[in-house]
Formats: sequence, C-alpha cells, structure tokens
Amino acid sequence: MENEKRLFIGNLPYSVDDRALEEIFSKAGKVESAVVITQKETGRSKGFGFVEMATPEEAKAAIEMYNDQEVEGRKIVVSIARPKQPREE
Repeated sequence: MENEKRLFIGNLPYSVDDRALEEIFSKAGKVESAVVITQKETGRSKGFGFVEMATPEEAKAAIEMYNDQEVEGRKIVVSIARPKQPREE
C-alpha cells in the first residue's frame, strides 16, 4: 500500500531542511522524497515534515530506527503519515 511508505516526522529542529532530512533517513533505506513543511510567509520550518521511503519495509525500519531518537537535541516523532484530510472552509 502506498500510504505505508510515507512517514510523518514531528518535533524536527528548525535547522533541519529537506536535504538534511533526506540524509538522516537514507540510513534506513532509499528515500523517494523528503520535505520539511515551511511557513509560506517566512520560509521558516514548522518543525515537521514527510519522508517517503522506497518500500513499506524500509519505512518500518525508519520508524524503528528514528522514532523517539534525538536529532540536534530534540526527540523526533516518526510514524506512518495519515492520509491528507480535506480542509474545512
């Protein structure tokens, strides 16, 4: 299933950008994409992002490897990303 490869990464240090996120998670397997969510106005990190791994097995390995681990002094949260919900207007 496609969703099982997409990970939510929370509590990221604000200094982590897309490239750093990809570098961190590449230790768990092949990273298809890595995106840190930023504020539109300032471009500053919102402290969370998404990583898509090549396979569900690699995504599971990344959760086991990184959930509750410290990155630059902050314990990050790693879990399977929930499907995007439509925004209420």
